[in-house]
Amino acid sequence: MAHDAEDVSPTSQVEESDPDALLSPPPDTIPEPGLNGNPADRTESYTRIAPFQEWHDTSVEFFYKPITLTALGFGLAALSYVAMTQDVLEEGRDKRRVGAYAAVVSFLMFSMIQFRDGPFIRPHPAFWRAILGINLLYELALVFLLFQDLNSARRMMTLLDPSLNRPLPEKSYAENCALTPQNIWDAIDIFCLAHALGWFGKAMILRDYWFCWILSIAFEFAEYSLQHQLANFAECWWDHWILDVLVCNWLGTYLGIKTCQYLEVKPYEWRGLRQTSGLRSKARRVLSQFSPHDWTAFKWEGTTSFLHYLIVVLLLAVFLAAELNPFYLKSLLWMEPDHPIVILRLAGVFLCALPAVRELYQYINNPRYAPTILTELLVITKWSKGQFTEPLPLYVRWAWIVGGVLVVLYPAIRFGVPSVRKYVRKQKLKRKGRKGKKEKVQ
Repeated sequence: MAHDAEDVSPTSQVEESDPDALLSPPPDTIPEPGLNGNPADRTESYTRIAPFQEWHDTSVEFFYKPITLTALGFGLAALSYVAMTQDVLEEGRDKRRVGAYAAVVSFLMFSMIQFRDGPFIRPHPAFWRAILGINLLYELALVFLLFQDLNSARRMMTLLDPSLNRPLPEKSYAENCALTPQNIWDAIDIFCLAHALGWFGKAMILRDYWFCWILSIAFEFAEYSLQHQLANFAECWWDHWILDVLVCNWLGTYLGIKTCQYLEVKPYEWRGLRQTSGLRSKARRVLSQFSPHDWTAFKWEGTTSFLHYLIVVLLLAVFLAAELNPFYLKSLLWMEPDHPIVILRLAGVFLCALPAVRELYQYINNPRYAPTILTELLVITKWSKGQFTEPLPLYVRWAWIVGGVLVVLYPAIRFGVPSVRKYVRKQKLKRKGRKGKKEKVQ
Protein backbone atom coordinates (compact mmCIF):
# COMPACT_ATOMS: atom_id res chain seq x y z
CA MET A 1 0.00 0.00 0.00
CA ALA A 2 2.89 2.36 0.75
CA HIS A 3 4.44 1.51 -2.62
CA ASP A 4 1.14 2.38 -4.39
CA ALA A 5 0.95 5.68 -2.53
CA GLU A 6 4.45 6.57 -3.68
CA ASP A 7 3.48 6.01 -7.35
CA VAL A 8 0.82 8.69 -7.14
CA SER A 9 2.30 12.16 -7.45
CA PRO A 10 1.44 14.50 -4.58
CA THR A 11 0.47 17.11 -7.18
CA SER A 12 -1.86 14.72 -9.00
CA GLN A 13 -5.50 15.86 -9.42
CA VAL A 14 -6.72 12.27 -8.96
CA GLU A 15 -8.57 11.54 -5.75
CA GLU A 16 -7.42 8.49 -3.75
CA SER A 17 -11.02 7.40 -3.28
CA ASP A 18 -11.51 7.00 -7.07
CA PRO A 19 -9.40 4.03 -8.16
CA ASP A 20 -10.94 3.96 -11.68
CA ALA A 21 -9.64 7.46 -12.35
CA LEU A 22 -6.08 6.14 -12.16
CA LEU A 23 -6.65 4.28 -15.44
CA SER A 24 -8.07 7.33 -17.32
CA PRO A 25 -5.73 9.69 -19.22
CA PRO A 26 -4.74 12.90 -17.47
CA PRO A 27 -6.93 15.90 -18.23
CA ASP A 28 -5.79 18.26 -21.00
CA THR A 29 -4.27 21.39 -19.59
CA ILE A 30 -3.68 24.55 -21.59
CA PRO A 31 -0.09 25.70 -21.01
CA GLU A 32 0.48 29.34 -20.34
CA PRO A 33 2.33 31.11 -23.18
CA GLY A 34 5.82 32.27 -22.46
CA LEU A 35 8.95 30.93 -20.78
CA ASN A 36 9.51 30.51 -17.04
CA GLY A 37 6.29 32.31 -16.22
CA ASN A 38 7.03 35.33 -18.44
CA PRO A 39 4.31 36.23 -20.94
CA ALA A 40 5.05 35.65 -24.62
CA ASP A 41 5.92 38.62 -26.80
CA ARG A 42 3.22 38.58 -29.49
CA THR A 43 4.83 41.47 -31.36
CA GLU A 44 7.58 39.24 -32.74
CA SER A 45 7.11 38.20 -36.35
CA TYR A 46 7.62 34.49 -35.65
CA THR A 47 4.63 34.45 -33.29
CA ARG A 48 2.19 35.63 -35.95
CA ILE A 49 1.12 32.20 -37.17
CA ALA A 50 -2.10 32.21 -39.17
CA PRO A 51 -4.43 29.25 -38.67
CA PHE A 52 -4.83 26.74 -41.49
CA GLN A 53 -8.43 27.84 -42.06
CA GLU A 54 -7.31 31.38 -42.93
CA TRP A 55 -5.12 30.23 -45.79
CA HIS A 56 -7.04 27.20 -47.00
CA ASP A 57 -10.77 27.29 -47.52
CA THR A 58 -11.62 24.09 -45.68
CA SER A 59 -15.37 24.61 -46.18
CA VAL A 60 -15.07 22.80 -49.53
CA GLU A 61 -12.82 19.91 -48.65
CA PHE A 62 -12.76 18.20 -52.05
CA PHE A 63 -11.19 21.15 -53.85
CA TYR A 64 -8.30 21.36 -51.40
CA LYS A 65 -7.08 17.79 -51.58
CA PRO A 66 -3.72 17.32 -53.35
CA ILE A 67 -4.38 16.07 -56.90
CA THR A 68 -1.03 16.84 -58.53
CA LEU A 69 -0.55 13.39 -60.06
CA THR A 70 -4.19 13.18 -61.16
CA ALA A 71 -4.03 16.56 -62.90
CA LEU A 72 -0.72 15.62 -64.50
CA GLY A 73 -2.20 12.37 -65.80
CA PHE A 74 -5.27 14.05 -67.31
CA GLY A 75 -3.09 16.77 -68.85
CA LEU A 76 -0.73 14.29 -70.48
CA ALA A 77 -3.67 12.22 -71.75
CA ALA A 78 -5.29 15.27 -73.37
CA LEU A 79 -1.96 16.38 -74.82
CA SER A 80 -1.32 12.92 -76.27
CA TYR A 81 -4.80 12.78 -77.81
CA VAL A 82 -4.45 16.16 -79.50
CA ALA A 83 -0.93 15.47 -80.73
CA MET A 84 -1.47 11.91 -81.98
CA THR A 85 -4.97 11.65 -83.45
CA GLN A 86 -5.49 12.40 -87.13
CA ASP A 87 -9.03 13.74 -86.70
CA VAL A 88 -7.70 16.66 -84.66
CA LEU A 89 -4.58 17.44 -86.67
CA GLU A 90 -4.74 16.51 -90.32
CA GLU A 91 -1.42 15.87 -92.03
CA GLY A 92 -0.26 18.76 -94.16
CA ARG A 93 -1.99 21.48 -92.12
CA ASP A 94 -0.12 24.20 -90.28
CA LYS A 95 0.36 22.89 -86.75
CA ARG A 96 2.34 25.81 -85.35
CA ARG A 97 -0.73 27.54 -83.94
CA VAL A 98 -2.00 24.39 -82.21
CA GLY A 99 1.48 23.66 -80.87
CA ALA A 100 1.77 27.16 -79.42
CA TYR A 101 -1.65 26.85 -77.78
CA ALA A 102 -0.69 23.46 -76.33
CA ALA A 103 2.53 24.92 -74.91
CA VAL A 104 0.59 27.78 -73.29
CA VAL A 105 -1.97 25.40 -71.76
CA SER A 106 0.80 23.12 -70.47
CA PHE A 107 2.60 26.04 -68.86
CA LEU A 108 -0.63 27.24 -67.21
CA MET A 109 -1.25 23.75 -65.86
CA PHE A 110 2.26 23.72 -64.43
CA SER A 111 1.68 27.13 -62.85
CA MET A 112 -1.60 25.95 -61.30
CA ILE A 113 0.21 23.06 -59.67
CA GLN A 114 3.60 24.48 -58.73
CA PHE A 115 3.32 28.25 -58.25
CA ARG A 116 2.96 29.65 -54.76
CA ASP A 117 -0.38 30.84 -53.42
CA GLY A 118 -1.37 34.47 -53.42
CA PRO A 119 -3.52 36.44 -50.97
CA PHE A 120 -6.82 35.23 -52.50
CA ILE A 121 -8.33 31.78 -52.02
CA ARG A 122 -11.65 32.20 -53.85
CA PRO A 123 -12.83 30.64 -56.06
CA HIS A 124 -9.65 28.57 -55.63
CA PRO A 125 -5.95 29.36 -55.13
CA ALA A 126 -5.20 27.45 -58.35
CA PHE A 127 -7.19 30.05 -60.30
CA TRP A 128 -4.94 32.86 -59.06
CA ARG A 129 -1.86 30.75 -59.73
CA ALA A 130 -3.07 30.46 -63.33
CA ILE A 131 -3.53 34.26 -63.43
CA LEU A 132 0.08 34.64 -62.29
CA GLY A 133 1.10 32.21 -65.04
CA ILE A 134 -0.77 34.32 -67.63
CA ASN A 135 0.97 37.42 -66.35
CA LEU A 136 4.34 35.68 -66.67
CA LEU A 137 3.55 34.53 -70.23
CA TYR A 138 2.56 38.07 -71.18
CA GLU A 139 5.76 39.40 -69.62
CA LEU A 140 7.85 36.90 -71.61
CA ALA A 141 5.99 37.88 -74.81
CA LEU A 142 6.77 41.55 -74.12
CA VAL A 143 10.44 40.74 -73.55
CA PHE A 144 10.48 38.90 -76.91
CA LEU A 145 8.80 41.85 -78.66
CA LEU A 146 11.25 44.24 -77.04
CA PHE A 147 13.98 42.80 -79.27
CA GLN A 148 11.92 43.15 -82.47
CA ASP A 149 11.45 46.17 -84.66
CA LEU A 150 7.97 47.60 -85.18
CA ASN A 151 7.41 46.21 -88.68
CA SER A 152 8.43 42.71 -87.59
CA ALA A 153 6.10 42.93 -84.60
CA ARG A 154 3.21 43.96 -86.85
CA ARG A 155 3.85 40.97 -89.12
CA MET A 156 4.04 38.64 -86.13
CA MET A 157 0.65 39.81 -84.92
CA THR A 158 -0.88 38.35 -88.09
CA LEU A 159 -0.11 34.91 -86.66
CA LEU A 160 -2.76 35.65 -84.04
CA ASP A 161 -5.13 37.52 -86.34
CA PRO A 162 -4.60 37.60 -90.14
CA SER A 163 -6.67 40.80 -90.42
CA LEU A 164 -4.00 42.83 -88.57
CA ASN A 165 -0.98 44.68 -90.03
CA ARG A 166 -3.20 47.19 -91.82
CA PRO A 167 -3.00 50.95 -91.14
CA LEU A 168 -5.98 52.44 -89.33
CA PRO A 169 -7.38 55.93 -89.77
CA GLU A 170 -6.79 58.32 -86.88
CA LYS A 171 -9.96 59.49 -85.18
CA SER A 172 -10.32 62.73 -83.23
CA TYR A 173 -13.13 63.52 -80.78
CA ALA A 174 -12.57 67.30 -80.78
CA GLU A 175 -14.20 68.23 -84.08
CA ASN A 176 -17.47 69.79 -82.87
CA CYS A 177 -17.08 71.03 -79.29
CA ALA A 178 -20.20 73.15 -78.93
CA LEU A 179 -21.94 72.29 -75.65
CA THR A 180 -25.32 71.19 -77.01
CA PRO A 181 -27.55 68.26 -76.03
CA GLN A 182 -27.18 66.80 -79.53
CA ASN A 183 -23.38 66.81 -79.38
CA ILE A 184 -23.41 65.21 -75.93
CA TRP A 185 -25.85 62.56 -77.12
CA ASP A 186 -23.69 61.84 -80.18
CA ALA A 187 -20.63 61.40 -77.91
CA ILE A 188 -22.34 58.68 -75.86
CA ASP A 189 -21.33 55.26 -77.18
CA ILE A 190 -20.25 51.83 -75.97
CA PHE A 191 -16.99 53.31 -74.67
CA CYS A 192 -18.93 55.23 -72.01
CA LEU A 193 -20.01 51.90 -70.56
CA ALA A 194 -16.42 50.68 -70.88
CA HIS A 195 -15.28 53.76 -68.92
CA ALA A 196 -17.76 53.07 -66.13
CA LEU A 197 -16.86 49.36 -65.95
CA GLY A 198 -13.16 50.20 -65.97
CA TRP A 199 -13.47 52.57 -63.05
CA PHE A 200 -15.64 50.08 -61.20
CA GLY A 201 -12.74 47.64 -61.52
CA LYS A 202 -10.19 50.26 -60.41
CA ALA A 203 -12.30 51.03 -57.35
CA MET A 204 -12.36 47.31 -56.50
CA ILE A 205 -8.57 47.21 -56.87
CA LEU A 206 -7.60 50.39 -55.02
CA ARG A 207 -10.54 50.42 -52.54
CA ASP A 208 -10.04 54.12 -51.89
CA TYR A 209 -12.40 56.86 -53.09
CA TRP A 210 -9.90 59.73 -53.16
CA PHE A 211 -7.19 57.63 -54.78
CA CYS A 212 -9.57 56.91 -57.67
CA TRP A 213 -10.46 60.60 -57.98
CA ILE A 214 -6.79 61.62 -58.15
CA LEU A 215 -6.11 58.94 -60.75
CA SER A 216 -9.13 60.00 -62.81
CA ILE A 217 -8.08 63.66 -62.92
CA ALA A 218 -4.43 62.74 -63.56
CA PHE A 219 -5.45 60.64 -66.57
CA GLU A 220 -7.37 63.54 -68.11
CA PHE A 221 -4.32 65.79 -67.71
CA ALA A 222 -2.22 63.04 -69.31
CA GLU A 223 -4.61 63.02 -72.27
CA TYR A 224 -4.18 66.78 -72.61
CA SER A 225 -0.40 66.32 -72.52
CA LEU A 226 -0.25 63.55 -75.14
CA GLN A 227 -2.92 64.58 -77.62
CA HIS A 228 -0.18 65.85 -79.95
CA GLN A 229 0.91 62.20 -80.35
CA LEU A 230 -2.39 60.32 -80.35
CA ALA A 231 -5.33 61.92 -82.12
CA ASN A 232 -7.94 60.04 -80.07
CA PHE A 233 -6.68 61.84 -76.92
CA ALA A 234 -8.00 65.10 -78.38
CA GLU A 235 -11.46 65.57 -76.88
CA CYS A 236 -13.79 68.44 -76.18
CA TRP A 237 -13.53 70.05 -72.75
CA TRP A 238 -16.97 68.81 -71.75
CA ASP A 239 -16.04 65.33 -72.95
CA HIS A 240 -13.01 65.36 -70.61
CA TRP A 241 -14.56 66.81 -67.48
CA ILE A 242 -18.31 66.21 -67.73
CA LEU A 243 -18.84 63.01 -69.69
CA ASP A 244 -15.67 61.24 -68.55
CA VAL A 245 -14.85 62.49 -65.05
CA LEU A 246 -18.20 63.56 -63.61
CA VAL A 247 -20.42 60.91 -65.25
CA CYS A 248 -18.67 57.72 -66.36
CA ASN A 249 -15.67 57.71 -64.01
CA TRP A 250 -17.65 58.90 -61.01
CA LEU A 251 -20.46 56.39 -61.58
CA GLY A 252 -18.04 53.46 -61.86
CA THR A 253 -16.02 54.64 -58.85
CA TYR A 254 -19.13 55.21 -56.72
CA LEU A 255 -20.57 51.77 -57.47
CA GLY A 256 -17.18 50.14 -56.90
CA ILE A 257 -16.64 51.82 -53.53
CA LYS A 258 -20.19 50.96 -52.46
CA THR A 259 -19.51 47.34 -53.39
CA CYS A 260 -16.31 47.44 -51.31
CA GLN A 261 -18.20 48.88 -48.34
CA TYR A 262 -20.83 46.15 -48.62
CA LEU A 263 -18.19 43.42 -48.76
CA GLU A 264 -16.41 45.00 -45.80
CA VAL A 265 -19.43 44.86 -43.46
CA LYS A 266 -20.95 41.68 -44.88
CA PRO A 267 -20.90 38.78 -42.36
CA TYR A 268 -18.96 35.80 -43.67
CA GLU A 269 -20.06 32.43 -42.33
CA TRP A 270 -18.82 29.52 -44.42
CA ARG A 271 -20.15 25.99 -44.26
CA GLY A 272 -19.15 23.00 -46.28
CA LEU A 273 -21.44 21.38 -48.81
CA ARG A 274 -21.91 18.41 -46.52
CA GLN A 275 -23.06 20.65 -43.69
CA THR A 276 -25.56 22.42 -46.00
CA SER A 277 -29.00 20.89 -46.36
CA GLY A 278 -31.42 21.49 -49.21
CA LEU A 279 -30.88 21.95 -52.93
CA ARG A 280 -31.35 25.70 -52.79
CA SER A 281 -28.88 26.07 -49.94
CA LYS A 282 -26.32 23.92 -51.74
CA ALA A 283 -26.74 25.97 -54.94
CA ARG A 284 -26.31 29.18 -52.94
CA ARG A 285 -23.18 27.71 -51.35
CA VAL A 286 -21.73 26.84 -54.77
CA LEU A 287 -22.37 30.38 -56.04
CA SER A 288 -20.83 31.88 -52.92
CA GLN A 289 -17.60 30.07 -53.81
CA PHE A 290 -17.09 32.81 -56.42
CA SER A 291 -17.41 35.59 -53.84
CA PRO A 292 -14.58 36.79 -51.55
CA HIS A 293 -13.72 34.67 -48.54
CA ASP A 294 -13.15 37.88 -46.55
CA TRP A 295 -12.52 41.54 -47.31
CA THR A 296 -9.85 44.02 -46.25
CA ALA A 297 -10.44 47.77 -46.45
CA PHE A 298 -7.49 49.79 -47.73
CA LYS A 299 -6.31 52.92 -45.91
CA TRP A 300 -3.30 54.15 -47.88
CA GLU A 301 -2.67 57.20 -45.63
CA GLY A 302 -0.22 58.78 -48.05
CA THR A 303 0.43 61.77 -45.78
CA THR A 304 1.33 59.90 -42.58
CA SER A 305 4.91 58.97 -43.48
CA PHE A 306 7.39 59.31 -46.31
CA LEU A 307 7.20 55.58 -47.08
CA HIS A 308 3.42 55.72 -47.47
CA TYR A 309 3.70 58.83 -49.63
CA LEU A 310 6.29 57.16 -51.85
CA ILE A 311 4.18 54.01 -52.20
CA VAL A 312 1.08 56.02 -53.14
CA VAL A 313 2.97 58.11 -55.74
CA LEU A 314 4.61 55.04 -57.29
CA LEU A 315 1.31 53.16 -57.38
CA LEU A 316 -0.35 56.18 -58.99
CA ALA A 317 2.41 56.32 -61.63
CA VAL A 318 2.11 52.59 -62.37
CA PHE A 319 -1.68 52.82 -62.74
CA LEU A 320 -1.36 55.88 -64.96
CA ALA A 321 1.11 54.03 -67.18
CA ALA A 322 -1.20 51.01 -67.27
CA GLU A 323 -4.00 53.32 -68.47
CA LEU A 324 -1.91 54.92 -71.22
CA ASN A 325 -0.05 51.85 -72.48
CA PRO A 326 -2.96 50.18 -74.33
CA PHE A 327 -3.64 53.37 -76.33
CA TYR A 328 -0.05 53.42 -77.56
CA LEU A 329 0.13 49.67 -78.19
CA LYS A 330 -3.04 49.57 -80.26
CA SER A 331 -1.88 52.64 -82.21
CA LEU A 332 1.56 51.19 -82.94
CA LEU A 333 0.28 47.68 -83.75
CA TRP A 334 -2.71 48.96 -85.76
CA MET A 335 -5.48 47.46 -83.62
CA GLU A 336 -9.04 48.65 -83.21
CA PRO A 337 -10.09 49.61 -79.65
CA ASP A 338 -12.58 46.72 -79.56
CA HIS A 339 -10.11 44.10 -80.82
CA PRO A 340 -10.15 40.90 -78.70
CA ILE A 341 -6.42 41.21 -77.93
CA VAL A 342 -6.95 44.71 -76.49
CA ILE A 343 -9.92 43.52 -74.41
CA LEU A 344 -8.02 40.46 -73.17
CA ARG A 345 -5.10 42.65 -72.20
CA LEU A 346 -7.39 44.91 -70.13
CA ALA A 347 -9.06 41.91 -68.46
CA GLY A 348 -5.68 40.30 -67.73
CA VAL A 349 -4.27 43.48 -66.19
CA PHE A 350 -7.38 43.78 -64.00
CA LEU A 351 -7.10 40.21 -62.73
CA CYS A 352 -3.36 40.54 -62.14
CA ALA A 353 -3.74 43.89 -60.36
CA LEU A 354 -6.28 42.53 -57.84
CA PRO A 355 -3.82 40.30 -55.91
CA ALA A 356 -0.82 42.51 -56.72
CA VAL A 357 -2.25 45.62 -55.04
CA ARG A 358 -3.54 43.47 -52.17
CA GLU A 359 -0.03 42.14 -51.58
CA LEU A 360 1.46 45.61 -51.96
CA TYR A 361 -0.89 46.92 -49.27
CA GLN A 362 -0.19 44.01 -46.92
CA TYR A 363 3.55 43.58 -47.33
CA ILE A 364 4.70 46.77 -49.18
CA ASN A 365 7.53 44.75 -50.68
CA ASN A 366 6.02 42.44 -53.28
CA PRO A 367 4.70 44.39 -56.31
CA ARG A 368 4.30 41.68 -58.96
CA TYR A 369 2.26 44.00 -61.18
CA ALA A 370 4.82 46.73 -61.93
CA PRO A 371 7.38 44.77 -64.05
CA THR A 372 4.80 43.99 -66.74
CA ILE A 373 3.76 47.66 -67.04
CA LEU A 374 7.40 48.79 -67.10
CA THR A 375 8.20 46.28 -69.86
CA GLU A 376 5.26 47.64 -71.85
CA LEU A 377 6.73 51.12 -71.44
CA LEU A 378 10.09 49.90 -72.76
CA VAL A 379 8.41 48.35 -75.80
CA ILE A 380 6.41 51.52 -76.48
CA THR A 381 9.49 53.74 -76.07
CA LYS A 382 11.47 51.65 -78.53
CA TRP A 383 8.73 51.41 -81.15
CA SER A 384 7.79 55.10 -80.86
CA LYS A 385 11.08 56.29 -82.36
CA GLY A 386 10.20 58.04 -85.60
CA GLN A 387 6.46 57.44 -85.16
CA PHE A 388 5.52 60.57 -83.20
CA THR A 389 7.48 63.38 -84.81
CA GLU A 390 5.59 66.35 -83.37
CA PRO A 391 7.56 67.82 -80.44
CA LEU A 392 6.14 68.20 -76.96
CA PRO A 393 4.41 71.60 -76.65
CA LEU A 394 6.17 74.10 -74.44
CA TYR A 395 3.19 74.64 -72.12
CA VAL A 396 2.88 70.88 -71.58
CA ARG A 397 6.57 70.65 -70.76
CA TRP A 398 6.31 73.45 -68.20
CA ALA A 399 3.17 71.89 -66.71
CA TRP A 400 4.94 68.58 -66.13
CA ILE A 401 7.97 70.38 -64.67
CA VAL A 402 5.76 72.28 -62.21
CA GLY A 403 3.90 69.07 -61.33
CA GLY A 404 7.17 67.19 -60.73
CA VAL A 405 8.50 70.00 -58.53
CA LEU A 406 5.32 69.93 -56.43
CA VAL A 407 5.49 66.14 -56.07
CA VAL A 408 9.07 66.45 -54.75
CA LEU A 409 8.51 69.65 -52.75
CA TYR A 410 5.56 68.35 -50.73
CA PRO A 411 7.40 65.46 -49.00
CA ALA A 412 10.43 67.70 -48.47
CA ILE A 413 8.29 70.17 -46.50
CA ARG A 414 5.94 67.61 -44.93
CA PHE A 415 8.54 65.06 -43.82
CA GLY A 416 12.00 66.54 -44.45
CA VAL A 417 11.70 69.80 -42.47
CA PRO A 418 10.35 68.10 -39.27
CA SER A 419 13.11 65.49 -39.51
CA VAL A 420 15.78 68.19 -39.81
CA ARG A 421 14.33 70.10 -36.84
CA LYS A 422 14.25 66.93 -34.78
CA TYR A 423 17.86 66.18 -35.70
CA VAL A 424 18.97 69.73 -34.79
CA ARG A 425 17.20 69.53 -31.40
CA LYS A 426 18.83 66.19 -30.70
CA GLN A 427 22.28 67.59 -31.50
CA LYS A 428 21.68 70.59 -29.23
CA LEU A 429 20.68 68.29 -26.37
CA LYS A 430 23.84 66.24 -26.92
CA ARG A 431 25.99 69.38 -26.80
CA LYS A 432 24.32 70.55 -23.61
CA GLY A 433 24.90 67.13 -22.07
CA ARG A 434 28.58 67.22 -22.99
CA LYS A 435 28.99 70.73 -21.55
CA GLY A 436 27.29 69.66 -18.31
CA LYS A 437 29.65 66.69 -17.96
CA LYS A 438 32.71 68.90 -18.54
CA GLU A 439 31.55 71.41 -15.90
CA LYS A 440 31.04 68.61 -13.38
CA VAL A 441 34.52 67.25 -14.08
CA GLN A 442 36.06 70.72 -13.62
